[in-house]
Amino acid sequence: MAKVSSKEIFETLPVPAAVKEMALPTIFSQIIVLIYNMADTFYLGRTNNPYMVAGASLILPVFNICLSLAGLTGIGGGALISRLLGEGREDEAKKVSSFSFYLSIAATAVFSIAMFAFMKPILELLGASDNTFHYARQYAFCVIVLGGIPTVLSNVMSNLIRSVGSSKEAGLGITMGGIINIVLDPLFMFVLLPKGSEVLGVGIATLTSNCIACGYFFCVIYRIRKQSAISLSIRQGLPDRKSIGSVFNVGIPSAVTTLLFDIDYVIIDKLMASYGDVALAAVGIVLKAERLPLNVGIGICQGMMPLVAYNYSAKNHERMNHIIKFSIKLGIIVSIISITLYEIFAGNIMRIFIPDSRTVLLGTGFLRIRCLATPLMFMSFFTVYVFQGFGEGNKSLFLGVMRWAAFNIPMLFILNHIIGMYGIVWSQVCADILTVLLSFYVYRRYTRTVLEQEERSTL
Repeated sequence: MAKVSSKEIFETLPVPAAVKEMALPTIFSQIIVLIYNMADTFYLGRTNNPYMVAGASLILPVFNICLSLAGLTGIGGGALISRLLGEGREDEAKKVSSFSFYLSIAATAVFSIAMFAFMKPILELLGASDNTFHYARQYAFCVIVLGGIPTVLSNVMSNLIRSVGSSKEAGLGITMGGIINIVLDPLFMFVLLPKGSEVLGVGIATLTSNCIACGYFFCVIYRIRKQSAISLSIRQGLPDRKSIGSVFNVGIPSAVTTLLFDIDYVIIDKLMASYGDVALAAVGIVLKAERLPLNVGIGICQGMMPLVAYNYSAKNHERMNHIIKFSIKLGIIVSIISITLYEIFAGNIMRIFIPDSRTVLLGTGFLRIRCLATPLMFMSFFTVYVFQGFGEGNKSLFLGVMRWAAFNIPMLFILNHIIGMYGIVWSQVCADILTVLLSFYVYRRYTRTVLEQEERSTL
């Protein structure tokens, strides 16, 4: 069967087939990323040491903040590249890809150096105790100080490659890195390093796999450079001011939203740490386990966004709306199935990660509550990705700030004060109900405005 061209995917392929072509590789890679993130927790759980699990879990928010830099340049640049292709401006798209690549290197280098310089106060701020500080420091040094640049570059290049319709190649690189990480984890933890160095082993495995994935993406871009709008050559020159503004217009809201998302996780860890290291270990496992349907949803969003961006710029709004409606239905179906499975198998899922009965008991209750927010979380992310595809960074920033700063984070403190430990867990459901209502109001108002402008332009 002949390979479908990028132009066919964007313009003529039936919508279900186009979404499948773009989203399936991304969904699969997101699942693999999740599995390798959970594999770290799984293997650390085999030590039956909740302090190791808690120490590594503490770094998740900082690691995600590091990844937000990939959103700044990868999502901002990738969304613009798809829109430029819809307008037929391939030369400008090449300049944007080069600009996004080098900007990501500079930003991540600054972040990694800052993490190294201020490691102790940052870990203390995250809630590291005497029992978990050493493990958190080992993990942070490997995955952020040494591994920040290859990790961010892998994600940036994946987004750039996906933006021109090469979703399979983008997904393969992320998938390959995840599988390598899963294989290397037990090798470094239980074979190459001495007992007691399991967290260090996990960190080295993650660093190594991200470096290999980064190398793969360099090879892919080199191979497709002549027939695509992706270039890493500094000789392309800077894009025009409007394009640079568009990268930041979408990229900064993406990075800020991710930052607020991670601050929410930091606060969850901080508040839960006041109930003991066992509670912290339990919620750390839950925050990873709950991400399976969320990562699938993000995969749908990432596959959908270039299609929306291209057809939005090409003014093919009928196809664009069909893509949006099909994608959101798909995400909701996944969410409902996930809630059902989590409610039934919550205890079994917890026991996969750690046999400690106290951690399993707490985590089972946490997971059954947190999973109820799954469809709400998907719809919240989905609306933000749609506005990123439109190039409406201000609206995606508004929704992101409202979700985390106005709803989620205050709800954590309010419910923790009123209910206690389980109030922390219920906060996501309560806050995302408000987020979804606001998101759909903003979206409906925006689409009506666009429709009115189109009608006036045809008169």
